[in-house]
This record gives sequence, structure tokens and C-alpha cells, in this order.
Amino acid sequence: MLLVLVAIVVLVLASVRNLFAVVVLSGIYSFLMATVMVALDAVDVAMTEAAVGAGISTVLLLGALHLCKSEEAKPTHRPWLPLSLSLATGVLLIYGAMGLPDFADPQAPIHQHVVPRYLQNEVQVPNVVTAVLASFRGYDTLGETTVVFTAGAGVIALLRRRKPRKGGEEGRG
Repeated sequence: MLLVLVAIVVLVLASVRNLFAVVVLSGIYSFLMATVMVALDAVDVAMTEAAVGAGISTVLLLGALHLCKSEEAKPTHRPWLPLSLSLATGVLLIYGAMGLPDFADPQAPIHQHVVPRYLQNEVQVPNVVTAVLASFRGYDTLGETTVVFTAGAGVIALLRRRKPRKGGEEGRG
């Protein structure tokens, strides 16, 4: 049922031309994906998706939308090249995924090479999960924080560029 809701949101998101509706639907999509992550027992990823994807990103997009028109411009031509490139990329990803080992296969290369390295506790933490979260996922969090900070600084820079027009109305300057 959850994946059906995700599919419906994606289809509506692809067909809507009102940018405010797109931002709201993006936030809904992020919350649904956070729920999917909770169902997959990845609560840390779900919390990050909810905070960054639905929370901060939605606020930043609404701030950027404040500077733009509320309707997406109609394309002057049919986007066949981007569509075919996207489909080709999707086919290549599916083809590449077919060569992956089965899920939870104990003979998979990750279980033969990567897992033993984490189990050796090279970071001197007694718990394997804590070692991965504290030592290796910290770089991921630093990168996400940098991206969100940069996006926020960009929106603030755009908002500060607005100058009032003559007659008291605000306009883009």
C-alpha cells in the first residue's frame, strides 16, 4: 500500500505544472520515503530523509519559489533527447543490478571483504553498528550538512538581491 502511494505521488508530481504543488508533493514524497525506510528498519536514514528531504528542502524550495513565477513555463519543443537518455540510463542500471549477488548471500564479496574489516574494530569501538555510524557515516553527514548549508546560503543570497521598485512594490532586481 505504501509503495502504491509513492507511485501515485510520483505520477501526480510528474504531471503538475504549478510549482507550489510540486514543492508540496516533493515534501509528501520525502515523508513517504522516510516511512519506507522505517519499514526497512533503517530508522537513521528515515530520520535524515524526514529532516532534510521533507523539512529543510521544502523550506528552501518555498523560499526560492518566492522569487519565481508559480507556473512552470511550457517547453518550446518535445523533450525526446532527455527522455531517451533517462530511459537508457534506467535500462543500464537495471542491467547492472542483475549482476549483483542475491540479497543476504553469505558468499557475496561484501561479506568476504568489507564485513571482516568492520568486525576487526579498527576504530576501537566495541559495537560494530556504533563503529560504522560514528566513524564512517560521519563523513556522509558532513557532506549532507555542507549541501544544505550551501543551498540555504544561496536562497538567502537570492532573497537579499530583491530591491523595492518605485511606487512601493517589490520586484526582482
